[in-house]
Amino acid sequence: MKLSVSKEELQEKLSNIQNIVEKRNTMPVLSHFLLDAGKKRSFILATDLETAIKEPLQIKVEKEGKLCIPARKMFEIVREVEGDITMESEDGQWLRVEAGMSKFKIACLLAEEFPAWPGMEDVEEIQMDTKSLIEMIERTLYAAGESDTRYTLNGLLFHARQGGNEMTVVGTDGHRLACIIRQIDTPLKEEKKVIIPRKAATEVRKFLDRDIDKLTVVIGKSHVMFKIEDVQFLTRLIEGTYPNYEQVIPSGNEKKIAISRAEFVKALRRVSVMSREKSNAVKADVSEGSLMVSASNPDLGEARDEVKIEYKNEPLSLGFNARYLIDALNAMAGEKVVFELQDPLSPTLLKEEGDDNYKCVIMPMRV
Repeated sequence: MKLSVSKEELQEKLSNIQNIVEKRNTMPVLSHFLLDAGKKRSFILATDLETAIKEPLQIKVEKEGKLCIPARKMFEIVREVEGDITMESEDGQWLRVEAGMSKFKIACLLAEEFPAWPGMEDVEEIQMDTKSLIEMIERTLYAAGESDTRYTLNGLLFHARQGGNEMTVVGTDGHRLACIIRQIDTPLKEEKKVIIPRKAATEVRKFLDRDIDKLTVVIGKSHVMFKIEDVQFLTRLIEGTYPNYEQVIPSGNEKKIAISRAEFVKALRRVSVMSREKSNAVKADVSEGSLMVSASNPDLGEARDEVKIEYKNEPLSLGFNARYLIDALNAMAGEKVVFELQDPLSPTLLKEEGDDNYKCVIMPMRV
């Protein structure tokens, strides 16, 4: 193998895979990326066996070849050198890298050791707006579980109904839930419910951050692949049954509070300074025209703040995890949000005023 490549091109592509390559030394080859250099097309491939990425590489190839190269070490070299880079390997075990006056020799692994790209069965393809998918991930990921023993909660549910032109994405950790509905271009032949791991959703979000209007989502039996132009991002799905999110979203909450989103976030931040660190508990005393938010900690003291609201009903006192409220409010964009309540211990529904396609549910606390 012999080739030359610009520093900028290689640095960008290696930067993209740093969170994919496996850092623990369980299988040495997983800390490497596969460079497949061909005269017609070249690409690099990285995987941790749960997720995999394949992206094209613009290089000038004198001699074709494949090689597994240490991802972190190569990235560090490319970041430090100056000018175009030449790479050459004779035996598949050592790679010579040159840039300007700098010369490196890197121990590599044979291409045959790299895991095969998984095959996909029973696939269906969805076309959708890139911006819509970015928004769906950003506005639900904060609510998904992290290292939860209920493994299905450690990801996002993607739910598309048969023949419909809508996709629903849901994140929940059992204490809170975020649900968003957006349009898709391609109706599905059959209903699909797939759970995408949290890490994969985070990485997909990074790859979508480019000026490309449309992408393709390929849904298979045990994998899903996102295709953005020539980049392919594939992830293994979480097996299991996701909770029935539609049952969790309350529909009969009669008490409604309209409140300035920005003002409420500021009040919560100020008051939660004095809340207990683990629970982040704050108390909300609701009365006509006013919401008093307070927190107390026997070791530190107490805090209270008041926000004007639109509310015409009986007074109510509730307890919340302040961080859950702040996360949900920060995921919204509207000036006003609406809280729909029933009683102090029933699930609370949050919506942006005038938008029923994005909903957050938070379980209150006893205070």
